Amino acid sequence: MSCLRGDASLEEAYALFPRLKERRRNGGTQLSGGEQQMLSIARTLMTRPDVLLLDEPLEGLAPVICEQLMAVFEELAKDGSRAVVLVEQHAEAALAFATRAVLMANGTIVHEGPAAALRRDAELLHRHVGVAMSA
Repeated sequence: MSCLRGDASLEEAYALFPRLKERRRNGGTQLSGGEQQMLSIARTLMTRPDVLLLDEPLEGLAPVICEQLMAVFEELAKDGSRAVVLVEQHAEAALAFATRAVLMANGTIVHEGPAAALRRDAELLHRHVGVAMSA
């Protein structure tokens, strides 16, 4: 799959988001919050952006939808044809996805570097994010 690069098409969007194909005859207001998020991302991808900026894409969504979206983000990032910038408060999901991480607290950068290093720094995560990573 070309991940919507080059010959972007509706079928490629449906391949990334099968739920949208199932609901293709529904109006936008008839979609769940997660489906609306999928639709927004699919529409953006059809413009073939070089950079995909995702600002809190998991906010308020059911865990199963969050997992589906993160799987799509991973697929989009791995082909290397676009940069994916994820701003997300779900630290565990964000750090599992990211290769690099920037952690800000009160407008100040408190960590910038490999995401793996931040995942290993439990004290820093707990102090600034208030979470501990799962083992």
